[in-house]
Amino acid sequence: MASLTVEIVTGERVVYRADDVSMVVAPGADGTLGILPHHAALISLLSYGELRIKRGGQEESLVVFGGFIEVAHDNVVILADSAERATEIDLERAEDARHRAETALSQRREDTQSIVEAEAALRRAAIRLRVGRRRRGGHGAPQPVTNEP
Repeated sequence: MASLTVEIVTGERVVYRADDVSMVVAPGADGTLGILPHHAALISLLSYGELRIKRGGQEESLVVFGGFIEVAHDNVVILADSAERATEIDLERAEDARHRAETALSQRREDTQSIVEAEAALRRAAIRLRVGRRRRGGHGAPQPVTNEP
């Protein structure tokens, strides 16, 4: 059976590497990308969001915050600005970040840069919380593949 080789890299580390992946679902800049074996060559920007990897009847989730995805010859390379596995998400820290961002936004400063930074922080925290809470079942164990969106 055909499979994908997947590598997810940030400026600091290799976050994920596997040779027997059946599907990658990534947050593309223009919508969700579904990558299966024999996919056409592709280069795309990544958005903020959940990246799902289906492998061996299991599904693993990661969060990515920008970057690029390249698909060629059953190889998927993701160069992410930032990425972490759902099991690495510190929910308490993400909740604190969400509260700080909401507080900064509620103060309604005139500084546009502060507002943009607070909105980005709020978005990152919300994604971490959503993915971390949903995928944390069984102490971070990979979840069975489902047909949920």
